[in-house]
Amino acid sequence: MPKSREEIMQGLYDNTLWGKAPPVVELTKEGLELGLTPTEILFQALIPALEDVGRRFEIGEFFVPEMLIAARAMQGSMNILKPLMVETGLPTVGKFVMMTVKGDMHDIGKNLCNIMLEAAGFKVIDLGVNVAPATLIKAVQDNEPDLVGFSAFLTTTMPMFKINIQTLHDAGWRDKVKVMVGGAPVTPEYAEKSGADGYAKDASQIVRVAKKLIGKEDVETAAPSSELAAAAKAIENMMKKADEEH
Repeated sequence: MPKSREEIMQGLYDNTLWGKAPPVVELTKEGLELGLTPTEILFQALIPALEDVGRRFEIGEFFVPEMLIAARAMQGSMNILKPLMVETGLPTVGKFVMMTVKGDMHDIGKNLCNIMLEAAGFKVIDLGVNVAPATLIKAVQDNEPDLVGFSAFLTTTMPMFKINIQTLHDAGWRDKVKVMVGGAPVTPEYAEKSGADGYAKDASQIVRVAKKLIGKEDVETAAPSSELAAAAKAIENMMKKADEEH
């Protein structure tokens, strides 16, 4: 018997909360076939589930593994929803090449930034983790982005900011793109010292800073960023606490 809209939304919420990725993917497909919109699925099921994950972490019911599998379950749904959100006519604010720098394998914070940017109308080209400067240059040449973003979760990989920026300069691209940096140990002072144009403390700030850098402050975001910001903040708080505990 086919599921109702309410059953699908509840199933998306529950399975995201408990990190069950395959059911989240299947329910996303079922929901779309039933007529649910990508934004309904995102803001009425996935985001609330992540907010619940954050609340449970704060009170000690959930720990780092639960946070990670919940975020990955949501990502499976987002892989389906993101292309559809673009097709629905969201205005393209700009192109953003995103990456975690060479030597660093952390990607949760970067992925949260991607969700924020895409929901606001940016086309994001995600190069992944442990990205070499040469890979960055090829991506910039191929995509001609408005901005590039470097993420570092380790203090030992933060010097790659300056190396990447110098590589952009040497390749003749530094004056053609804006550079943003961020990550748990990064400070505004370090960002400025590295030569970056902008710094975002967390994913909840990245859209505002990115739009300002390319002169698009007046372009309205296509999705309610306050809800995305709340979810991003919850997960990033979990990441920081987990790092402190270790």
